[in-house]
Amino acid sequence: MIHKEKLRYLIVGAANTVFGYCSGIVLYEILSPVIHIIFIATLINIVNISVSFLTYKLFVFRSKGIWWQEYLRSYLVYGTAALISIVLIWFLVDGLKIPFWIAQAVLIIFTVVVSYFGHSKFTFASKVSK
Repeated sequence: MIHKEKLRYLIVGAANTVFGYCSGIVLYEILSPVIHIIFIATLINIVNISVSFLTYKLFVFRSKGIWWQEYLRSYLVYGTAALISIVLIWFLVDGLKIPFWIAQAVLIIFTVVVSYFGHSKFTFASKVSK
């Protein structure tokens, strides 16, 4: 039987991915006429990391820890992927002229892989080693 926390993690992770993809497209469509792609990508990452942090804190791990410390720690894992994604989205959209929605989908796959390794080797390393 799947542990309840793991099941919640999978459900919330899927919802976060859909939210992140859709919010990225919406923000890009609204802001691209007036703001450079790097700033849009930065805003998208801040919104999505924040939503992901809140949903994992409240619904998956139900943490009672100090929220701002946990929030800053979440940036260690997601921030690395976000910085790389910002540069890559700029290159893919402005450099290679790939439509934003396709570039966003490619980068979601990248972020999932980086986040998984970051969480398994750093964020949740003590749980993995037991």
